[in-house]
Formats: sequence, structure tokens, C-alpha cells
Amino acid sequence: MWNVTDQVFLGSSRTPDDEFLRKEYMSLRYANRHGLVTGATGTGKTVSLQILAESFSNAGVPVFCADVKGDLSGIAAKGEAKDFLLKRANTIQLDPYEFQEFPVIFWDLFGEKGHPIRTTISEMGPLLLSRLMNLTDAQEGVLNIAFEIADDDGLLLLDLKDLRALLVHIGENAKEISREYGNVHSSSLGAIQRSLLVLEREGAEFFFGEPALHISDLMRTTRDGLGAINVLAADKLMMNPRLYSTFLLWLLSELFEELPEVGDPDKPKLVFFFDEAHLLFDDAPKILIERIEQVVKLIRSKGVGVFFVTQNPLDVPETVLSQLGNRVQHALRAYTPREQKAVKVAAETFRPNLDFDAYETITTLGVGEALVSTLEDKGIPGVVQRTLIRPPSSRLGPLEDGERKDVMKHSPVAGQYDETIDRVSAFEMLEKRAKEAAEAEEREQEREEAGEHSDRRTRWTLPDFDDDDDDYDDDDDDDRRRRTKSRKRKPSRRKSSRRRRSSGRQTVAEAAAKSLARSVSSQLGRALVRGILGSLKKGF
Repeated sequence: MWNVTDQVFLGSSRTPDDEFLRKEYMSLRYANRHGLVTGATGTGKTVSLQILAESFSNAGVPVFCADVKGDLSGIAAKGEAKDFLLKRANTIQLDPYEFQEFPVIFWDLFGEKGHPIRTTISEMGPLLLSRLMNLTDAQEGVLNIAFEIADDDGLLLLDLKDLRALLVHIGENAKEISREYGNVHSSSLGAIQRSLLVLEREGAEFFFGEPALHISDLMRTTRDGLGAINVLAADKLMMNPRLYSTFLLWLLSELFEELPEVGDPDKPKLVFFFDEAHLLFDDAPKILIERIEQVVKLIRSKGVGVFFVTQNPLDVPETVLSQLGNRVQHALRAYTPREQKAVKVAAETFRPNLDFDAYETITTLGVGEALVSTLEDKGIPGVVQRTLIRPPSSRLGPLEDGERKDVMKHSPVAGQYDETIDRVSAFEMLEKRAKEAAEAEEREQEREEAGEHSDRRTRWTLPDFDDDDDDYDDDDDDDRRRRTKSRKRKPSRRKSSRRRRSSGRQTVAEAAAKSLARSVSSQLGRALVRGILGSLKKGF
């Protein structure tokens, strides 16, 4: 293992006489200023990601990355001395070139090739969930109302069945809810419910539930000071690109909301690789792009470096691209007008090198070569260099299934997330309320029926008269008839009053109790604070 101080070794650059003599480094101090790794398929992006992850791990920096092709898992195994690797090491003067394995924690949303990784509906929030379900603005408005009701009423939304139960509750009480929270259209409600069914078929139910991921488990280091490399198995997840990108965006949001401010540390607290970054920005609404830009701009003060990995620099919006200080540009093709534009954009973002033309060089780079520019003293971009990327120290290619299982068996989070927990949440609470309401209605109906039966008996009950009374005369008889008619009318008024109260009107005491409950719920709702991307802030 090479000595690591405050720099990450990337490779050696080519001089005008075609010799590789100058070694290129990335300063750990500026690694939280983010980065970009781009290039066409097969040009060496995955290897660049692998050697960056290795270097950060050796420097004691935890890493999170997605394995979209399934061939990054070999980072958990010791590399093998192969001729082409030894030749590369000799060419760039990497001496000594040593092989090693790295501490890896495997994760998988489906729990097949790694430990399950979950969050709750409440923690994700309405903004990201709307993107995940591809909702319209009107449908997103209804979803926001649903979250507001859940927050106000203290309803935990842990999984998809909780959200479905809440939507059913809103549909059954749409008129009352619309008066207080805004219009709830049945068409929007139905569209959201249909989207939930699609999410279930695509496997999103595995992602929502408990135990939810603790961000601290991504930031582990070993006893000998190596940073853990968290590898997300994403080959199956990539079949649902929207779920993949939304998950990574949620994870980035969680890091931003949970981690404390640290300013500019000597090295990052975590480096986050966002592979296939174009999926994050495809069809994303303007407001989401603005929030992503804000998170990227501010998260560096939390000590997190974000590296976007994609084929084309045009995949990343210019407002986000301008935040990425460290660049590794592999070869691009320039056959179509769009490809030519991408090459031009990539070349123009580098600080020029008078020894070569960056535009022409990008199209002629070989496999494993890249144009590299990193931040130097005071955060100034360095002059772009044509660099041959160093060979990895871990294995090139995937692990065998048995090897992966062995790594998972000895993982520091083994058994922590494997079993799901289904505690009392919105589904159970709303089900209980519905049952209690039905029982109360049944009791009220029984009381009404009993009251009507009693009224019928009272209506035909006549007062007793003493036939033997000697003072009985016609005047007394008329007077008694008038009193009897008056008594006949009184039970009818009592029945009417009882029915009016049972029809839903509140007594003064009921209104006061409901007002107090609503006040308490509102205060609890205000205690729940959501961040830039709508995820739930913890500790508020």
C-alpha cells in the first residue's frame, strides 16, 4: 500500500515528447469541491471510479458508489498481477505497485446482493415521492395535502400501505378536508393511487419500510483507519431508472440534512459517486434542478464531496456543472452535432494547456487515458493534463457469489437491516379509527331505535282518572282533554331534539374538545420540519 498524505494519486501525464513523467494528484483538501468523471462507453470511467474509491479509502475517507454493471464488486478482493496492469504501472512509474483488498459494505434495495437499504414514506417527503411517481403539479398538490394531514394528525407513513390507507381516508372525507387544506379532486387522488400500484409492481415496496437506514452506517472506518466503501448493487435497480435516481437523490438529501457543518476540513467526511448521473436530470422539473444545485453548492460545507459519473458533460446542467471543480474527462466521440457540442463544452471547461488542443485530444484519447484537471492551492483549477490513469490495486471484475456472501457475513451491519419491522403506523391507526367510528354509529343507531320505541309508548299513554270522583263534571272533562292533548305533543318535541343532536351537530363541549385536539395536532405538525428536497429533518 502506497503512502498517503494529503493527496490522491490519479496517474501520470504525458509530456510533449510523449513521455509519462509528471504525476497527477487530487488534493484531499479540495475533494469536497466535487468532481465530474465523463467519457464514452468503454473508455475507462469505471476504472477511474474504482481507483478514486480505493484512494479515498486508503486516506480514511468513507465512499458511497453504485455498481450499475455488476463489475465494481471486485474492489472487495485483492487484485492479481496481470501483464497489462504491470505494464501500466511501469509506464506511469508507479513504484511500488501493490495489491490489496478494501473494506466493502454491500447494499441492495431488493436485499439480494447486499444488505437491504430502506427509508420511510415520511422521511422521503412529497417532493421526491412526486418525482418517483411522475405526478403532475395538481397531483403533487394533493400529495402535499396528504403529507400535511399526516404531520398534523401524527400519522406515521412508513410504507406504501400507510400512504394508500391515508389516500383512502382523504377520499372518504374529501369535502371536509377540502374546506381546511384545499381542493382534493377525485381524479388526482385516483391517479396517485394508480401510481402506487405501478411502484409496487416495480419493486418500490422493498425500499419503503423499517428499519430505515442510519446515515452513520455509511460513514464507517476500520480499526486500521481505512474508510468503508459502500457499494450499492444497482444492476437490477437500473431497470427502474426513476427509482434509482430518486433513491440516490434522497440519500444525498439525507446527508445534507443530517450532517453538521464542518467548513473546509483537511479531507472529506464522505465521498458520494453518482453514477449514470444523466438519470437524475432527465425530465426533472425546474424547481428540482434548482434544489439539486442548492444541495450541491451547500453540501461541501458538510464535508461531503459529490462526483457525477456520466457519458456526456451535457448530461449535467450548466448550473450544477459549474460547481464541479475536479474533472476527469475520458474519450468522447464527435460524429453527430450533439456529440461535437459535448466535446466543445468539455474542452472549454478546462484551463488550457499550451502543449495541446483539448478539443482535438478528447476525441483521440485511448482506453484508460483522460484529460485531468484538479483544484490546486486556493481552489484554483489546474492546467489540464493528458493523463494515463493508474491501475487499480483491487480486482478488476466482479466477485463470485460465494465471495460476496462471505463479505456480507462479516459486514459490520450484518443482521441490522435484514429483518423488516412493521410497527403501528397510519394503516393501523386509520383502521382503528374507522372501526371505532363504525361501532359508535351502530350504538347511536341502537339508541335512536330504542328512543323511538319509547316515544311510541309515551305518545299513547293517557293520564289516570278517578271515575269515582264525585266532583267530576263536564268542565273538568274539557280541561282534562286539553291537558291530555298538550302531553301528547311534548314527547314529539323531545324526539325531534334528540334526532337533531345525533345528525352530526356538535355540542359546545364537543366543539371545544375538537378545537383543543386540532390545536395540539397543529403544534405537533409544526414541529416536523422538511429540508430543501422535502425530506424530513430529524431532531426537530
